[in-house]
Amino acid sequence: MTFREYGSYDGLGLAELVRKKQVSAKELLDEAIARTAKIDPQINAVVVKHPDYAERQIAKGLPDGPFTGVPFLLKDLDILQGTRTTSGASIYKDDVADHTGTLAQRFLKAGVTIFGKSSSPEFGLMPTTESRLFGPTRNPWNLEHSSGGSSGGAGAAVAARILPVAHASDGGGSIRIPASASGLFGLKPSRARNPIGPDRGEGWAGFSCGHVLSISVRDSAAMLDAIHGPEPSSPYVAPPPERPFLEEVGRDPGRLRIAFTDKSPYGGAIDPEIAAATREVAALLAGLGHEVEERAPALAADPAVVMATIVSANTALNVRLAEHRFGRAMTNNDFEALTLASAHNAQKLTATDYVAAQLSAFQISRALATFFESCDVFLCPTLCSPPLRIGELNTMSKDLSHIAPILRRYMPATSMFNMSGQPAMSVPLAWNAAGLPLGMMFAARFGDEATLLRLATQLEQERPWKDKLPPVCA
Repeated sequence: MTFREYGSYDGLGLAELVRKKQVSAKELLDEAIARTAKIDPQINAVVVKHPDYAERQIAKGLPDGPFTGVPFLLKDLDILQGTRTTSGASIYKDDVADHTGTLAQRFLKAGVTIFGKSSSPEFGLMPTTESRLFGPTRNPWNLEHSSGGSSGGAGAAVAARILPVAHASDGGGSIRIPASASGLFGLKPSRARNPIGPDRGEGWAGFSCGHVLSISVRDSAAMLDAIHGPEPSSPYVAPPPERPFLEEVGRDPGRLRIAFTDKSPYGGAIDPEIAAATREVAALLAGLGHEVEERAPALAADPAVVMATIVSANTALNVRLAEHRFGRAMTNNDFEALTLASAHNAQKLTATDYVAAQLSAFQISRALATFFESCDVFLCPTLCSPPLRIGELNTMSKDLSHIAPILRRYMPATSMFNMSGQPAMSVPLAWNAAGLPLGMMFAARFGDEATLLRLATQLEQERPWKDKLPPVCA
């Protein structure tokens, strides 16, 4: 199998070759390992390598799942028994998991062979992936730019066709941001659609969820079928789907009422190429027969303030757990300056401040639910400026004041749908003049991934992206 042949298949396509015995799982794994050796020195996406784990899976016999034999990466925030998980933090650089998380168990049952972990910023805190422990993960479309975050390693590895689908997670945009920056399809499912245990009942006050980044819509749908559903520790569950998600792929979306905006929710100007691309996609949707109207939801509270409170409290807990485990105070040798500063900020907050942030998130959710009473889908740019340059966000700086304004300008619209729990996806429908991908974000009502998958398939057919390859694939 040649390089180009492998890269032209999505995950379901590779699994079909395995089922037909046209290729073996070991051959696919060897190809993914060879691609990692060839491409990863340029992009730094696969930061924990354990091909022996995948080889043992194959030797033991893979389960009969939709992705049997497909090479796969876990994000370096999730745990797989007997393998290293660092969370991008120096203190955990040699940490080996003593059990496997529920989501990883379900990936395994889907038949994938997990040969490593993809890079994440420390604790998944940034929309770029540049941990001190591993260094920056670079965008395959332009190595001077970030592939996004916090699932930046997954985004870079899939975009570079090391593999067609990889685990990602999203607490404030971390599936959709790398999907946009790396030219991929990324669906953030509804809250509680996918498991997050057994060690947590929810992540970031229910904002966070796990799924995948992929080169095709159908891979995302098929994986959602394989991994969704509650677990014993689930504090709440998502509405059950009407039919398998894969059956929504190719299904007629009908005439949808689509609201759109080419502006930041904060009212500031956005990159002109991104604004123009958004208007062009709105016109495309109208040409496909949808009812398209320019309007946007009003923010009932400031998502950035909510995120700062919720995330800093969770970060403080992470630091406290490390202190208890290692029996000492954490220093700059253990965690990045941003992590320690975030934890320190949480110490200034009260329990009342945390509950107030939760109330603000509810107000945002309620306003969005009201907005979606008169539309089926909302379209806006995933990111309001092109992918960040490497080094633009410095989490080790003595002065961290540059970070908040960049985040507000770069990713103002993603986190509101984490707060509401609504499904939202980034679809790679445009590239700028410099050759960098520009994702378009679509959100739907809570529990309505079906509408997004139908619309995504229509857009994938109208403006296919799977065969667009970044320069590192040349």
